Amino acid sequence: MSTATAPPRKTGRWRWLLPALLLIAWLVAAGGGGPFAGKLSEVASTDASSFLPASAESTQADELYAQFSSSDFIPAIVVAERDGGITPQDIEFIATESAGPPPIPSEDGDAVQMIVPIDASGEVGDAVEELRGAFENAPEGLTVHVTGPAGQAADLSSAFAGIDGLLLLVAGGVVLVILVVVYRSPILPFVVIISAVFALALASLVVYLLADADIIALNGQSQGIMFILVFGAATDYALLLVSRYREELRMEQDKYTAMRSALRGAIEPIAASAGTVILGVLCLLLSDLNSNRGLGPVAAIGIAASFLASVTFLPAALVLLGRVAFWPTRPKYEPGIDHSDIESGHRFWGRVAQWVGSKPRPIWIVCTLVLVAFALFAPQFKASGVASSDVFLLQTDSKSGQEVLGEHFDAGTGSPTTIVAREDSLDAVVDATAGVEGVTEARPVTGPDNAPVVIDGLVAVQATLSDPADSLAAEQTVERIREATHAVEGAEALVGGPTAVDLDTKDTATRDRTLIIPVVTLVVLLVLIVLLRALVVPILLMLTVILSFAATLGVSSLLFNHVFGFPGADPVVPLFGFVFLVALGIDYNIFLMTRVREETKKVGTRQGVLRGLTVTGGVITSAGVVLAATFSALAVIPLLFLAQLAFIVAFGVLLDALLVRALLVPALSIDLGKKIWWPSALSKHEANENTDTEADTPGVTPAPDTSRIR
Repeated sequence: MSTATAPPRKTGRWRWLLPALLLIAWLVAAGGGGPFAGKLSEVASTDASSFLPASAESTQADELYAQFSSSDFIPAIVVAERDGGITPQDIEFIATESAGPPPIPSEDGDAVQMIVPIDASGEVGDAVEELRGAFENAPEGLTVHVTGPAGQAADLSSAFAGIDGLLLLVAGGVVLVILVVVYRSPILPFVVIISAVFALALASLVVYLLADADIIALNGQSQGIMFILVFGAATDYALLLVSRYREELRMEQDKYTAMRSALRGAIEPIAASAGTVILGVLCLLLSDLNSNRGLGPVAAIGIAASFLASVTFLPAALVLLGRVAFWPTRPKYEPGIDHSDIESGHRFWGRVAQWVGSKPRPIWIVCTLVLVAFALFAPQFKASGVASSDVFLLQTDSKSGQEVLGEHFDAGTGSPTTIVAREDSLDAVVDATAGVEGVTEARPVTGPDNAPVVIDGLVAVQATLSDPADSLAAEQTVERIREATHAVEGAEALVGGPTAVDLDTKDTATRDRTLIIPVVTLVVLLVLIVLLRALVVPILLMLTVILSFAATLGVSSLLFNHVFGFPGADPVVPLFGFVFLVALGIDYNIFLMTRVREETKKVGTRQGVLRGLTVTGGVITSAGVVLAATFSALAVIPLLFLAQLAFIVAFGVLLDALLVRALLVPALSIDLGKKIWWPSALSKHEANENTDTEADTPGVTPAPDTSRIR
């Protein structure tokens, strides 16, 4: 024994050098990139107007209207309320603390408001918080809120402030607990977590540099999604590699040889998984919204960093640690064993495979009916948008202020809708706007002499709406204003303002959804065709994943509408949900069917499916649980969009991993037989066809016995 093992140690005495250099390189990269994870908010934007394309009407209108505004500011609306009526002392206090703008009392005398301009070029959130701090010592009985566009922007920034702290802590903690349960080791989970953290550091550095150079658009949502994707993907890839490495350590005494074998076995499914997700999210580049388009490369960078860390840092760390990484249950070298011996012992997935093989048709029919039943509720999913104040899951100061404003004033005060038109059509545009339902006042923008301001033959009109500027009712009013002003001959009217920006954003998101979903479907289908070298099975896999998504949307609609009481959803929620579920959900089918294809060459289609299901069952299920848990961590950010996306992706991933991949796809593949591989040579594969025949005969045990396969 000593004679046989001595030469490898002598000739490979420097084999530790490459892993050590890789570790050093990653330590340097993580040390340099890590601080940028906390700086991403500095280059992120929360201004919805900056996400719209230049072709949007509100974008064009606001660019022209900027000429009529003396300064670049965002309005903050200070609204105060006292039961029994505002007192002169209240007005004096508010006027003093706000330093300037005259208070406007309500008709009922119970409230007063002021419009305070906030410099848009500075830190809006800090300015609003300073303003709110000035009203903390309000007279007893007087309630003061700061709302309006500036107040909402400040609250949105505050909600995202936890992304680089709380979100990472929760996601990392959840993954760590799951890994401890899976590995039953105190060392290995930390190695995997460090790999994910290093991947996040690299991704943060790249994203920061691109966002700082205005190459991509970054917002808080994209930042949070990237964090979660990196943790989830890096952990999933680690599960595949570590599982294979553990097996190889039992067959190989030398840890370096074991790692080379593990990498050869794991690199293809890991690369296919990463490539599919990257191509899927890059389809978002087709979006007209800069925020959606920015998420594509941001997510792709995160996945690429996860892949890179998983195939460089993680193998290097594992091979240097060797069997110590698995302490206290170190895998022992067992001379003479092969993969069939290694795969024995996991009886659960062997029993699942036997059950699926015994009743494939009833199983896939029942699974399909369950998914279809849930999918029937998908049309009830409300994705027409929500009011800006409703995006907060918690009661914020801006949300409370908007409610008070709506009770005592024309709710659109302070956030007017603006119309820019030709000078000679001013009167007609004002009359047309004033006659629109939902408009309480329409007046031209005037100069010091009270005459309408004219710039390059253009005039501007301000319209005060009766509904809150961030409400769906106000958006419907803007649609009516556009219809009325566009009908004014020769006016060439353009309608902008905060409400118009919200409306155009939602309309653009709806168009994006209609375009991108089919493109993602086609791209992922082409990847599957190339990977599996067939047509039938890729089409079947895509149909199952699409059905799974529809079922997820149906379940979500039931819970969102009737349990959680959500007011609706933004149009991008189903779009992002589809992109992530198809790109991530198809991964589990890739892991399964690539192994099935490999085994089919040896033992025929039926036994290839059963063996593939048994071999991949434990790892894929663990990966699905990890990814679902990490996406669930998004719910700690108190925003409606992220909470809804967290549920949709988490539930959908579990549905794909536990039902679609574990039961539906294997049962359907067995029932259809070798036809699933058409037109590849496997569809005409004759080897081991007796295996299929024996398996269909009652009382005959098929070979090999899948109860021994892990």
